[in-house]
Amino acid sequence: MLSKNKIKFIQSLNRKKTREKEGVFLVEGNKLVLEAVASHFRVRLLIGTPGFLKSNPLPPDVADEVIECSPEEIKKASLQQAPQQAIAVVEIPYYQLSMNQLTREFSLALDFVQDPGNLGTIIRIADWFGIRNLICSTNTADCFNPKVIQSSMGAIFRVQIHYLDLEKLMDEANQAQLPVYGTFLEGENIYSSNLTAHGILVLGNEGNGISPAIETKIQRKIHIPSFAVGARGSESLNVASAASICCSEFKRRS
Repeated sequence: MLSKNKIKFIQSLNRKKTREKEGVFLVEGNKLVLEAVASHFRVRLLIGTPGFLKSNPLPPDVADEVIECSPEEIKKASLQQAPQQAIAVVEIPYYQLSMNQLTREFSLALDFVQDPGNLGTIIRIADWFGIRNLICSTNTADCFNPKVIQSSMGAIFRVQIHYLDLEKLMDEANQAQLPVYGTFLEGENIYSSNLTAHGILVLGNEGNGISPAIETKIQRKIHIPSFAVGARGSESLNVASAASICCSEFKRRS
């Protein structure tokens, strides 16, 4: 049985302040909960219906606490309109990141990306293209927001996400002679650019693009050209769509 206090606590994880204070985040849905269980993340609490727990035999140490409850109790605790059969409370991981590590791989950096759906999709894109590190400015949306978790489709458990002073990191990258790319409308055509296998690609805010302070740190400005025929096409691409195209082109060349 799920207590009123447990229900209240689960629902409170919709707030960033609570997530930071408690050091945990919320995972909802059968598939995502099983992804959490299979990951290296520590599961503090797992609640599931008898049907979920019976059809998914779990090891005894799967979580610090496991509670079997009814679908009605799941519905009371859930933040979703149509909840499934399982919810988990998972410990927030903390990763180390070094410039030495970044110089050996291709990484993404986000400058003030605000929309949780965009962030979750970009995490999923990074996972698809085998990008291990996603670097976020401190004003980028919280990756442990429940909406981000849902839209990441489990990729949150495989991509290491870091919130850092982006200006400082860009300075360190330049000192290490690590190529830093950025997406701009006036940039060089990505399909004819000389792209490197190692480097950092910066993607900017949905409405304003890359901030002026970060722009001064960008070594290579790139652009995805429009192939619209006839009438004038869209002015720009959604940031997640741009991330997908850019990652595909960088990985195709590596």
